[in-house]
Amino acid sequence: MKRLLLAAVASLLATTAQAADAPRLQVDPFWPQKLPHDWVYGEVSGVATDERDHVWIIQRPGVDKPHAAPPVIEFDPEGRVVQAWGGPWHGSGPHYDWFTSEHGVNVDPKGFVWLGGNGAEDGQVLKFTRDGKFVLQIGHPGTKIDSNDVTRLGRPADTRVDPVANEVYVSDGYCNHRIIVFDADTGAYKRHWGAYGLRPTDHHLGYDPHAAPARQFGNPVHCVKLGRDGLVYVCDRKNDRIQVFRHDGSFVAEWFVRPETRGLGSVWDLAFSPDAAQSFLFNADGTNEEVRILRSADGSILGAFGRPGRRPGEFHWVHSIAVDSHGNVFTTEVDRANRVQKFVPGSRP
Repeated sequence: MKRLLLAAVASLLATTAQAADAPRLQVDPFWPQKLPHDWVYGEVSGVATDERDHVWIIQRPGVDKPHAAPPVIEFDPEGRVVQAWGGPWHGSGPHYDWFTSEHGVNVDPKGFVWLGGNGAEDGQVLKFTRDGKFVLQIGHPGTKIDSNDVTRLGRPADTRVDPVANEVYVSDGYCNHRIIVFDADTGAYKRHWGAYGLRPTDHHLGYDPHAAPARQFGNPVHCVKLGRDGLVYVCDRKNDRIQVFRHDGSFVAEWFVRPETRGLGSVWDLAFSPDAAQSFLFNADGTNEEVRILRSADGSILGAFGRPGRRPGEFHWVHSIAVDSHGNVFTTEVDRANRVQKFVPGSRP
């Protein structure tokens, strides 16, 4: 009860502070441009930006859908398709296995594209060149619920690469309850941890906003992000919280976001603002259908935009979020919403 009361007070104070502190964004209803070849989107489950401010999405086309677009699509800043690749027809060759349900996309500082999958048999992450040439597979199909198995993954949701240590962090994920780290070139295991930096377990825990915080991650561990401050930010979606760690897995802090939220939870994805200090975190919430703006120093809520709906600027299961170097915010939606939206800095009514 105390946790809910403190969160409500913080939310009220944050709404008051929004005009002074939070970025203001408005939807660009004309972005992206029409897909070529009469392609249509499936569920758009992931979005990322690269050093050229190109926007990458991963979507679930369904192999039997007429005019289905390939899973991985790259857009230029104007919303024109640059290239598209991936999927069973792209060539799940002798060296790698494609996903049954595409999930996350990330473009690392060297330009490699990392993909995750959350289907029932998806136990791997894949690394490609930007033009779709296979580089590395970590894990293999056939998931196994074991958060301390270092050879298998459990429907991994998201990846981020630390270019200094040359390590890839995986939020693992929809079966397991952990962050796991591998060498980004070889796929060799480095370390893993659960909530509060503890050894993870696989006990099923429900969420009760009136109970003490869970001592392990819920399912899914939906995102992992690396800040310029040298910290690791984790979306513990169903537990309505962000947990923050050092790169070695030692626990730093946790922030609860809309902790009264039940069901699928409130912390679906995170993205940093592009300023040098990364002053803000954008939090996509597909349960409450909004994007919140948090102060990255302490997780306090400064404002929000969006509401439930299918019109431009509204959300239905907003699933992932990314920000480019100009502060443009990109969101994607699943559960038949099937779209990517762009929000540009400016005034909102």
